[in-house]
Amino acid sequence: MALTDAPRPQEPVRPKRSFLEKLLPFTTVGVIIALAYVGWVFYSRHQSEVEAQRAAAAKEQEQRQRTVDAVFGHGEIVFNMFSADKGLLHRGERTNLCYGVENAATVKIDPPVGEETKPMYRHCVEIAPTKTTTYTITADDGKGHTKSESLTIQVQ
Repeated sequence: MALTDAPRPQEPVRPKRSFLEKLLPFTTVGVIIALAYVGWVFYSRHQSEVEAQRAAAAKEQEQRQRTVDAVFGHGEIVFNMFSADKGLLHRGERTNLCYGVENAATVKIDPPVGEETKPMYRHCVEIAPTKTTTYTITADDGKGHTKSESLTIQVQ
């Protein structure tokens, strides 16, 4: 026997792979792509839903603001009243100075009336001027807008 005639070591026999086993790596990639597509579809639908909810909320807020503006006058400072029970007093007499203001952050009356003035729908302060006095109410909405009105109480 020559060296060339020596038996060759046998290679391990590999079992034949079936058709499905040959496709397995490709189907895994296909499944991953399909899952990614389904995930993207759900995400895009979710984003569309969120955007639709935002638009609906904005539209509802706009409608509410239109209603508030119609009822309260577009957010402008409004004096409901600024008056006194009596416009003509004798020395030593007292009267109520009443005011009402909407959409104001602060209210000030000059000359001061003895108590802190606040933005209210209706508030009265008792006053006893010693001479004819012009009272001026000034309201500020906190956004740089002010409005004033004046009232004169005559004293004899």
